[in-house]
Amino acid sequence: MLTPAFYPIGQPLQTSRLLNVITVVGGGFAGVEAAWAVAQRGAKVRLYEMRPVRMTPAHQTDALAELVCSNSFKSNSPDSPAGLLKQEMIALGSVVIPAALDHRVPGGEALAVDRVNFAAAVTAQIDGHPNIEVVRQPFEPNDIEAALAQGPVILATGPLTTPEIAKWLSAVTGSERLYFYDAVSPVVTAESLDRSIIFAQSRYDKGEGDDYLNCPFNKEEYEAFVRELVSAERAPIHNFEAEGETDLVEKAKYFAGCMPIEVIAERGARSLAFGNFKPVGLTDPRTGRRPWAALQLRPENREKTLYSLVACQTRLKWGEQKRVFNMVPGLANADFVRLGVIHRNTYVEAPKVLKPNLELDALDGLFLAGQITGVEGYLESAAVGILAGIWALAKERGEQPVQPPRETALGSLLSHLQDQTEREFAPMNINWGLLPDPEEPTRDKGVKKQRKLEAARKAFEIWMFSNLTP
Repeated sequence: MLTPAFYPIGQPLQTSRLLNVITVVGGGFAGVEAAWAVAQRGAKVRLYEMRPVRMTPAHQTDALAELVCSNSFKSNSPDSPAGLLKQEMIALGSVVIPAALDHRVPGGEALAVDRVNFAAAVTAQIDGHPNIEVVRQPFEPNDIEAALAQGPVILATGPLTTPEIAKWLSAVTGSERLYFYDAVSPVVTAESLDRSIIFAQSRYDKGEGDDYLNCPFNKEEYEAFVRELVSAERAPIHNFEAEGETDLVEKAKYFAGCMPIEVIAERGARSLAFGNFKPVGLTDPRTGRRPWAALQLRPENREKTLYSLVACQTRLKWGEQKRVFNMVPGLANADFVRLGVIHRNTYVEAPKVLKPNLELDALDGLFLAGQITGVEGYLESAAVGILAGIWALAKERGEQPVQPPRETALGSLLSHLQDQTEREFAPMNINWGLLPDPEEPTRDKGVKKQRKLEAARKAFEIWMFSNLTP
Protein backbone atom coordinates (compact mmCIF):
# COMPACT_ATOMS: atom_id res chain seq x y z
CA MET A 1 0.00 0.00 0.00
CA LEU A 2 1.27 3.47 -0.88
CA THR A 3 2.14 5.97 1.79
CA PRO A 4 -0.53 8.71 2.02
CA ALA A 5 -0.31 11.79 -0.20
CA PHE A 6 1.93 10.31 -2.90
CA TYR A 7 0.14 8.40 -5.60
CA PRO A 8 1.75 7.45 -8.93
CA ILE A 9 0.75 9.96 -11.57
CA GLY A 10 -2.09 8.74 -13.74
CA GLN A 11 -3.07 5.83 -11.45
CA PRO A 12 -6.69 5.99 -10.16
CA LEU A 13 -7.10 6.52 -6.44
CA GLN A 14 -8.05 3.55 -4.34
CA THR A 15 -10.36 4.90 -1.68
CA SER A 16 -13.16 3.51 0.45
CA ARG A 17 -15.25 6.67 0.27
CA LEU A 18 -16.50 8.94 -2.48
CA LEU A 19 -13.97 11.59 -3.45
CA ASN A 20 -15.61 14.98 -3.92
CA VAL A 21 -14.28 17.94 -5.88
CA ILE A 22 -11.16 19.79 -4.72
CA THR A 23 -11.48 23.50 -5.44
CA VAL A 24 -8.51 25.58 -6.56
CA VAL A 25 -8.90 29.36 -6.69
CA GLY A 26 -6.52 31.17 -9.04
CA GLY A 27 -5.03 30.19 -12.39
CA GLY A 28 -1.50 31.43 -11.84
CA PHE A 29 1.58 29.28 -11.34
CA ALA A 30 0.59 27.89 -7.95
CA GLY A 31 -3.01 27.30 -9.03
CA VAL A 32 -2.23 25.36 -12.19
CA GLU A 33 0.36 23.24 -10.38
CA ALA A 34 -2.06 22.48 -7.53
CA ALA A 35 -4.84 21.56 -9.95
CA TRP A 36 -2.49 19.44 -12.07
CA ALA A 37 -1.06 17.62 -9.04
CA VAL A 38 -4.55 16.60 -7.92
CA ALA A 39 -5.90 15.79 -11.39
CA GLN A 40 -2.89 13.72 -12.43
CA ARG A 41 -3.43 11.57 -9.36
CA GLY A 42 -6.97 10.73 -10.43
CA ALA A 43 -9.09 13.23 -8.49
CA LYS A 44 -11.54 15.85 -9.73
CA VAL A 45 -10.63 19.55 -9.59
CA ARG A 46 -12.63 22.72 -10.10
CA LEU A 47 -10.26 25.56 -10.98
CA TYR A 48 -11.58 29.14 -10.67
CA GLU A 49 -9.95 31.92 -12.68
CA MET A 50 -11.65 35.31 -12.71
CA ARG A 51 -10.01 36.58 -15.90
CA PRO A 52 -11.30 37.78 -18.36
CA VAL A 53 -14.50 38.58 -16.42
CA ARG A 54 -12.41 40.58 -13.97
CA MET A 55 -8.87 41.64 -14.79
CA THR A 56 -6.02 42.61 -12.45
CA PRO A 57 -3.82 45.73 -12.58
CA ALA A 58 -0.92 43.65 -14.01
CA HIS A 59 -2.37 40.92 -16.26
CA GLN A 60 -2.92 41.59 -19.95
CA THR A 61 -4.56 38.32 -21.11
CA ASP A 62 -6.88 35.59 -19.85
CA ALA A 63 -4.20 32.89 -20.22
CA LEU A 64 -3.44 30.65 -17.28
CA ALA A 65 0.08 30.97 -15.84
CA GLU A 66 0.58 34.35 -17.52
CA LEU A 67 3.97 35.88 -16.74
CA VAL A 68 3.44 39.46 -15.64
CA CYS A 69 6.99 40.30 -14.58
CA SER A 70 10.25 38.75 -15.80
CA ASN A 71 10.18 35.88 -18.30
CA SER A 72 12.93 34.04 -16.41
CA PHE A 73 12.60 31.00 -14.14
CA LYS A 74 16.05 31.66 -12.71
CA SER A 75 19.13 29.48 -13.23
CA ASN A 76 18.75 26.22 -15.08
CA SER A 77 22.06 24.91 -13.80
CA PRO A 78 21.45 21.66 -11.90
CA ASP A 79 24.05 22.78 -9.37
CA SER A 80 22.14 25.93 -8.36
CA PRO A 81 19.35 26.18 -5.76
CA ALA A 82 16.86 27.06 -8.52
CA GLY A 83 18.04 24.14 -10.63
CA LEU A 84 17.72 21.82 -7.64
CA LEU A 85 14.16 23.00 -7.04
CA LYS A 86 13.28 22.40 -10.71
CA GLN A 87 14.56 18.82 -10.43
CA GLU A 88 12.37 18.17 -7.39
CA MET A 89 9.34 19.70 -9.08
CA ILE A 90 9.79 17.57 -12.19
CA ALA A 91 10.04 14.47 -10.00
CA LEU A 92 6.67 15.36 -8.46
CA GLY A 93 5.04 15.80 -11.87
CA SER A 94 5.22 19.56 -12.51
CA VAL A 95 3.23 20.95 -15.43
CA VAL A 96 5.02 24.32 -15.47
CA ILE A 97 8.67 23.27 -15.79
CA PRO A 98 8.24 20.94 -18.82
CA ALA A 99 6.24 23.69 -20.56
CA ALA A 100 9.00 26.20 -19.78
CA LEU A 101 11.64 23.87 -21.23
CA ASP A 102 9.54 23.41 -24.37
CA HIS A 103 9.25 27.15 -24.90
CA ARG A 104 12.56 28.44 -23.65
CA VAL A 105 14.40 31.33 -25.31
CA PRO A 106 18.10 32.20 -25.01
CA GLY A 107 18.90 33.45 -21.54
CA GLY A 108 22.39 32.27 -20.66
CA GLU A 109 22.22 30.05 -17.59
CA ALA A 110 18.66 31.20 -16.88
CA LEU A 111 15.56 29.32 -18.01
CA ALA A 112 13.88 32.17 -19.91
CA VAL A 113 10.68 31.51 -21.85
CA ASP A 114 8.54 32.90 -24.65
CA ARG A 115 5.81 34.21 -22.38
CA VAL A 116 2.98 33.98 -24.94
CA ASN A 117 3.66 30.44 -26.14
CA PHE A 118 4.43 29.22 -22.64
CA ALA A 119 1.13 30.45 -21.19
CA ALA A 120 -0.78 29.09 -24.19
CA ALA A 121 0.77 25.66 -23.69
CA VAL A 122 -0.06 25.52 -19.97
CA THR A 123 -3.61 26.75 -20.64
CA ALA A 124 -4.16 24.05 -23.27
CA GLN A 125 -2.96 21.32 -20.91
CA ILE A 126 -5.19 22.45 -18.06
CA ASP A 127 -8.23 23.00 -20.29
CA GLY A 128 -7.72 19.58 -21.87
CA HIS A 129 -7.38 17.54 -18.69
CA PRO A 130 -10.45 15.33 -18.14
CA ASN A 131 -10.26 15.76 -14.35
CA ILE A 132 -10.13 19.57 -14.39
CA GLU A 133 -13.12 21.87 -14.80
CA VAL A 134 -12.05 25.47 -15.43
CA VAL A 135 -14.59 28.04 -14.23
CA ARG A 136 -14.07 31.54 -15.63
CA GLN A 137 -15.67 33.69 -12.96
CA PRO A 138 -14.63 35.46 -9.75
CA PHE A 139 -14.57 33.38 -6.56
CA GLU A 140 -16.00 35.35 -3.65
CA PRO A 141 -15.64 34.86 0.12
CA ASN A 142 -19.27 33.71 0.35
CA ASP A 143 -18.39 30.86 -2.04
CA ILE A 144 -15.88 29.33 0.37
CA GLU A 145 -18.32 27.60 2.71
CA ALA A 146 -20.10 25.83 -0.17
CA ALA A 147 -16.80 24.80 -1.72
CA LEU A 148 -15.51 23.38 1.58
CA ALA A 149 -18.67 21.28 1.84
CA GLN A 150 -17.53 19.48 -1.32
CA GLY A 151 -13.88 19.03 -0.37
CA PRO A 152 -10.66 20.92 0.42
CA VAL A 153 -10.15 24.40 -1.01
CA ILE A 154 -6.79 25.79 -2.15
CA LEU A 155 -6.47 29.57 -2.33
CA ALA A 156 -3.78 30.28 -4.92
CA THR A 157 -4.87 33.81 -5.67
CA GLY A 158 -1.35 35.13 -5.85
CA PRO A 159 0.15 38.55 -5.27
CA LEU A 160 -2.91 40.29 -6.71
CA THR A 161 -5.49 38.69 -4.45
CA THR A 162 -8.77 40.60 -4.73
CA PRO A 163 -9.58 43.06 -1.94
CA GLU A 164 -12.62 40.94 -0.99
CA ILE A 165 -10.62 37.73 -0.51
CA ALA A 166 -7.79 39.64 1.19
CA LYS A 167 -10.13 41.21 3.73
CA TRP A 168 -11.80 37.88 4.40
CA LEU A 169 -8.44 36.19 4.88
CA SER A 170 -7.30 38.91 7.24
CA ALA A 171 -10.45 38.49 9.32
CA VAL A 172 -10.14 34.69 9.43
CA THR A 173 -6.48 34.74 10.46
CA GLY A 174 -7.02 37.53 12.96
CA SER A 175 -3.96 39.40 11.77
CA GLU A 176 -3.18 42.36 9.59
CA ARG A 177 -2.04 41.07 6.26
CA LEU A 178 1.37 42.01 4.96
CA TYR A 179 2.31 43.43 1.62
CA PHE A 180 5.11 44.59 -0.61
CA TYR A 181 5.26 46.23 -4.01
CA ASP A 182 6.37 44.54 -7.22
CA ALA A 183 7.56 46.46 -10.28
CA VAL A 184 7.80 45.25 -13.90
CA SER A 185 10.56 45.96 -16.45
CA PRO A 186 9.90 47.57 -19.85
CA VAL A 187 10.17 45.62 -23.12
CA VAL A 188 11.48 46.99 -26.44
CA THR A 189 11.55 45.77 -30.04
CA ALA A 190 14.80 44.33 -31.36
CA GLU A 191 14.61 46.29 -34.61
CA SER A 192 14.63 49.59 -32.71
CA LEU A 193 17.97 48.91 -31.00
CA ASP A 194 21.14 50.66 -32.15
CA ARG A 195 23.47 47.72 -32.76
CA SER A 196 26.37 50.02 -33.58
CA ILE A 197 26.47 50.72 -29.83
CA ILE A 198 24.83 47.66 -28.24
CA PHE A 199 26.90 44.48 -28.25
CA ALA A 200 26.11 40.84 -27.56
CA GLN A 201 27.89 39.13 -24.67
CA SER A 202 26.97 37.20 -21.53
CA ARG A 203 28.94 38.15 -18.43
CA TYR A 204 32.20 36.17 -18.37
CA ASP A 205 30.96 34.61 -21.67
CA LYS A 206 28.65 32.21 -19.80
CA GLY A 207 25.99 30.68 -22.04
CA GLU A 208 25.69 31.49 -25.74
CA GLY A 209 27.45 34.65 -26.86
CA ASP A 210 24.29 36.45 -27.94
CA ASP A 211 22.01 35.47 -25.06
CA TYR A 212 22.26 38.99 -23.66
CA LEU A 213 22.69 42.36 -25.33
CA ASN A 214 24.55 45.11 -23.51
CA CYS A 215 24.08 48.87 -23.52
CA PRO A 216 27.48 50.29 -22.42
CA PHE A 217 27.67 53.54 -20.46
CA ASN A 218 30.72 55.73 -20.15
CA LYS A 219 31.07 57.75 -16.95
CA GLU A 220 29.36 60.88 -18.27
CA GLU A 221 26.45 58.97 -19.83
CA TYR A 222 25.89 56.98 -16.66
CA GLU A 223 25.90 60.02 -14.37
CA ALA A 224 23.46 61.90 -16.62
CA PHE A 225 21.13 58.89 -16.72
CA VAL A 226 21.13 58.53 -12.93
CA ARG A 227 20.40 62.24 -12.41
CA GLU A 228 17.34 62.08 -14.65
CA LEU A 229 16.23 58.73 -13.24
CA VAL A 230 16.05 59.85 -9.62
CA SER A 231 14.36 63.15 -10.48
CA ALA A 232 11.79 61.68 -12.90
CA GLU A 233 8.11 61.78 -11.95
CA ARG A 234 6.74 58.54 -10.52
CA ALA A 235 3.32 57.01 -10.87
CA PRO A 236 1.22 56.94 -7.70
CA ILE A 237 0.70 53.61 -5.98
CA HIS A 238 -2.91 52.64 -6.48
CA ASN A 239 -4.99 51.54 -3.55
CA PHE A 240 -6.30 48.06 -4.31
CA GLU A 241 -7.78 47.70 -0.84
CA ALA A 242 -10.52 49.34 1.13
CA GLU A 243 -11.94 52.70 0.24
CA GLY A 244 -10.79 55.42 2.55
CA GLU A 245 -7.39 53.89 3.26
CA THR A 246 -4.67 56.50 3.47
CA ASP A 247 -2.15 56.93 0.68
CA LEU A 248 0.41 54.15 0.77
CA VAL A 249 3.33 55.68 -1.12
CA GLU A 250 5.39 56.41 1.97
CA LYS A 251 4.65 52.96 3.40
CA ALA A 252 5.76 51.05 0.30
CA LYS A 253 7.73 47.88 0.98
CA TYR A 254 9.62 46.40 -1.94
CA PHE A 255 10.93 42.83 -2.19
CA ALA A 256 14.66 43.19 -2.83
CA GLY A 257 14.55 41.15 -6.05
CA CYS A 258 11.98 43.53 -7.57
CA MET A 259 13.24 46.85 -6.25
CA PRO A 260 12.37 49.68 -8.66
CA ILE A 261 15.48 50.93 -10.39
CA GLU A 262 14.88 54.52 -9.31
CA VAL A 263 14.74 53.46 -5.65
CA ILE A 264 18.11 51.72 -6.00
CA ALA A 265 19.61 54.75 -7.73
CA GLU A 266 18.60 56.96 -4.81
CA ARG A 267 20.87 54.97 -2.51
CA GLY A 268 24.03 56.31 -4.10
CA ALA A 269 25.48 57.61 -7.35
CA ARG A 270 27.14 54.28 -8.19
CA SER A 271 24.60 51.93 -6.66
CA LEU A 272 23.41 50.81 -10.11
CA ALA A 273 26.97 50.46 -11.45
CA PHE A 274 27.74 48.09 -8.58
CA GLY A 275 24.36 46.35 -8.80
CA ASN A 276 21.88 46.08 -11.67
CA PHE A 277 24.28 47.64 -14.19
CA LYS A 278 27.51 46.06 -13.03
CA PRO A 279 29.84 45.75 -16.05
CA VAL A 280 32.07 42.97 -14.72
CA GLY A 281 32.84 40.25 -17.23
CA LEU A 282 31.96 42.50 -20.19
CA THR A 283 34.13 44.11 -22.85
CA ASP A 284 32.88 46.92 -25.09
CA PRO A 285 34.16 46.05 -28.60
CA ARG A 286 34.29 49.75 -29.47
CA THR A 287 36.91 50.46 -26.81
CA GLY A 288 38.32 47.05 -25.94
CA ARG A 289 37.71 47.90 -22.28
CA ARG A 290 35.11 47.24 -19.63
CA PRO A 291 32.36 49.90 -19.73
CA TRP A 292 31.66 52.14 -16.75
CA ALA A 293 28.26 50.45 -16.43
CA ALA A 294 26.03 48.31 -18.65
CA LEU A 295 22.28 47.82 -18.92
CA GLN A 296 21.56 44.31 -20.17
CA LEU A 297 18.75 43.21 -22.49
CA ARG A 298 17.33 39.68 -22.47
CA PRO A 299 15.24 38.03 -25.25
CA GLU A 300 11.51 37.95 -24.53
CA ASN A 301 10.68 35.41 -27.23
CA ARG A 302 12.29 32.64 -29.26
CA GLU A 303 12.53 34.80 -32.35
CA LYS A 304 14.42 37.49 -30.44
CA THR A 305 12.17 40.21 -31.77
CA LEU A 306 11.54 41.56 -28.26
CA TYR A 307 13.95 42.30 -25.42
CA SER A 308 13.30 43.15 -21.78
CA LEU A 309 15.45 45.58 -19.84
CA VAL A 310 17.01 43.31 -17.22
CA ALA A 311 16.55 44.41 -13.60
CA CYS A 312 14.89 47.67 -14.69
CA GLN A 313 11.63 47.33 -12.80
CA THR A 314 10.17 50.79 -12.39
CA ARG A 315 7.18 52.83 -11.34
CA LEU A 316 8.06 55.94 -13.30
CA LYS A 317 5.20 57.46 -15.25
CA TRP A 318 5.08 56.03 -18.75
CA GLY A 319 6.12 59.24 -20.49
CA GLU A 320 9.02 59.58 -18.07
CA GLN A 321 10.08 55.98 -18.67
CA LYS A 322 10.47 56.61 -22.39
CA ARG A 323 12.35 59.85 -21.80
CA VAL A 324 14.77 58.42 -19.26
CA PHE A 325 15.42 55.04 -20.88
CA ASN A 326 15.98 56.70 -24.26
CA MET A 327 19.11 58.15 -22.60
CA VAL A 328 20.60 54.66 -22.32
CA PRO A 329 23.31 54.16 -24.98
CA GLY A 330 21.74 52.24 -27.87
CA LEU A 331 18.14 52.91 -26.77
CA ALA A 332 17.75 56.43 -28.17
CA ASN A 333 15.14 55.23 -30.68
CA ALA A 334 13.81 52.28 -28.72
CA ASP A 335 10.24 51.24 -29.42
CA PHE A 336 8.65 50.31 -26.07
CA VAL A 337 5.96 47.65 -26.47
CA ARG A 338 5.49 47.25 -22.72
CA LEU A 339 6.23 49.86 -20.10
CA GLY A 340 6.91 49.24 -16.44
CA VAL A 341 4.05 49.07 -13.98
CA ILE A 342 3.81 48.57 -10.24
CA HIS A 343 1.31 46.52 -8.31
CA ARG A 344 0.69 45.46 -4.75
CA ASN A 345 1.56 41.93 -3.68
CA THR A 346 -0.27 40.15 -0.89
CA TYR A 347 0.96 37.46 1.49
CA VAL A 348 0.15 36.17 4.98
CA GLU A 349 2.47 35.84 7.95
CA ALA A 350 2.85 32.14 7.32
CA PRO A 351 4.65 31.10 10.54
CA LYS A 352 1.70 32.40 12.57
CA VAL A 353 -1.26 31.31 10.45
CA LEU A 354 -0.29 28.19 8.46
CA LYS A 355 0.17 24.58 9.50
CA PRO A 356 3.23 22.73 8.11
CA ASN A 357 0.97 21.30 5.36
CA LEU A 358 -0.04 24.81 4.17
CA GLU A 359 -3.50 24.52 5.75
CA LEU A 360 -4.87 27.49 7.64
CA ASP A 361 -4.84 27.06 11.41
CA ALA A 362 -8.10 28.95 11.61
CA LEU A 363 -10.14 27.00 9.04
CA ASP A 364 -10.06 23.27 8.52
CA GLY A 365 -9.71 22.23 4.89
CA LEU A 366 -8.57 25.58 3.52
CA PHE A 367 -5.04 25.57 2.05
CA LEU A 368 -2.90 28.41 0.72
CA ALA A 369 -0.46 28.09 -2.18
CA GLY A 370 1.97 30.29 -4.04
CA GLN A 371 3.14 33.81 -3.23
CA ILE A 372 0.31 34.39 -0.80
CA THR A 373 2.11 31.96 1.55
CA GLY A 374 5.30 34.04 1.67
CA VAL A 375 7.48 32.56 -1.06
CA GLU A 376 8.64 34.81 -3.87
CA GLY A 377 8.93 34.07 -7.58
CA TYR A 378 7.29 32.04 -10.31
CA LEU A 379 9.36 28.96 -9.57
CA GLU A 380 8.82 28.97 -5.83
CA SER A 381 5.10 29.69 -6.18
CA ALA A 382 4.67 26.78 -8.56
CA ALA A 383 6.63 24.46 -6.25
CA VAL A 384 4.43 25.29 -3.27
CA GLY A 385 1.39 24.79 -5.50
CA ILE A 386 2.41 21.19 -6.16
CA LEU A 387 2.70 20.49 -2.43
CA ALA A 388 -0.63 22.18 -1.68
CA GLY A 389 -2.32 19.98 -4.27
CA ILE A 390 -0.78 16.80 -2.91
CA TRP A 391 -1.62 17.71 0.68
CA ALA A 392 -5.18 18.77 -0.10
CA LEU A 393 -5.62 15.35 -1.67
CA ALA A 394 -4.22 13.75 1.48
CA LYS A 395 -6.67 15.81 3.54
CA GLU A 396 -9.58 14.57 1.45
CA ARG A 397 -8.53 10.98 2.17
CA GLY A 398 -8.09 11.62 5.86
CA GLU A 399 -4.37 10.89 5.70
CA GLN A 400 -1.41 12.69 7.26
CA PRO A 401 0.85 14.68 4.90
CA VAL A 402 4.45 13.63 4.42
CA GLN A 403 6.85 16.56 4.74
CA PRO A 404 9.87 16.75 2.41
CA PRO A 405 13.17 16.61 4.32
CA ARG A 406 14.68 19.88 5.53
CA GLU A 407 17.76 19.29 3.34
CA THR A 408 15.76 19.44 0.10
CA ALA A 409 14.90 22.62 -1.81
CA LEU A 410 11.21 22.06 -1.10
CA GLY A 411 11.92 21.42 2.56
CA SER A 412 14.02 24.58 2.75
CA LEU A 413 11.19 26.71 1.32
CA LEU A 414 8.76 25.20 3.80
CA SER A 415 11.25 25.85 6.61
CA HIS A 416 11.10 29.55 5.75
CA LEU A 417 7.30 29.44 6.02
CA GLN A 418 7.47 27.66 9.38
CA ASP A 419 10.33 29.62 10.97
CA GLN A 420 9.03 31.14 14.21
CA THR A 421 12.02 33.46 14.64
CA GLU A 422 10.88 36.92 15.71
CA ARG A 423 11.36 39.06 12.61
CA GLU A 424 9.46 41.01 10.00
CA PHE A 425 8.36 38.09 7.88
CA ALA A 426 9.04 38.74 4.18
CA PRO A 427 8.87 36.74 0.93
CA MET A 428 11.85 34.57 0.08
CA ASN A 429 13.32 32.99 -3.06
CA ILE A 430 15.09 29.65 -3.00
CA ASN A 431 18.76 30.39 -2.29
CA TRP A 432 21.90 28.89 -0.80
CA GLY A 433 21.15 30.47 2.55
CA LEU A 434 17.88 28.56 2.90
CA LEU A 435 19.57 25.20 2.38
CA PRO A 436 20.96 23.91 5.70
CA ASP A 437 24.71 23.74 6.27
CA PRO A 438 26.28 20.30 5.73
CA GLU A 439 26.90 18.11 8.75
CA GLU A 440 30.62 18.13 8.02
CA PRO A 441 31.78 21.77 8.41
CA THR A 442 34.05 23.44 5.88
CA ARG A 443 35.21 26.99 5.17
CA ASP A 444 35.47 26.34 1.44
CA LYS A 445 32.34 27.92 -0.08
CA GLY A 446 32.49 25.73 -3.18
CA VAL A 447 32.78 22.56 -1.12
CA LYS A 448 29.98 23.71 1.18
CA LYS A 449 27.62 24.28 -1.75
CA GLN A 450 28.45 20.91 -3.24
CA ARG A 451 27.78 19.17 0.07
CA LYS A 452 24.45 20.99 0.36
CA LEU A 453 23.49 19.75 -3.10
CA GLU A 454 24.55 16.19 -2.34
CA ALA A 455 22.63 16.15 0.93
CA ALA A 456 19.53 17.56 -0.77
CA ARG A 457 19.57 15.05 -3.61
CA LYS A 458 20.14 12.11 -1.31
CA ALA A 459 17.37 13.17 1.08
CA PHE A 460 14.92 13.80 -1.77
CA GLU A 461 15.63 10.44 -3.38
CA ILE A 462 15.06 8.59 -0.10
CA TRP A 463 11.88 10.58 0.54
CA MET A 464 10.51 9.89 -2.94
CA PHE A 465 11.45 6.21 -2.81
CA SER A 466 9.89 5.61 0.58
CA ASN A 467 6.69 7.44 -0.39
CA LEU A 468 6.21 6.11 -3.90
CA THR A 469 7.22 2.48 -3.53
CA PRO A 470 4.46 -0.02 -2.69
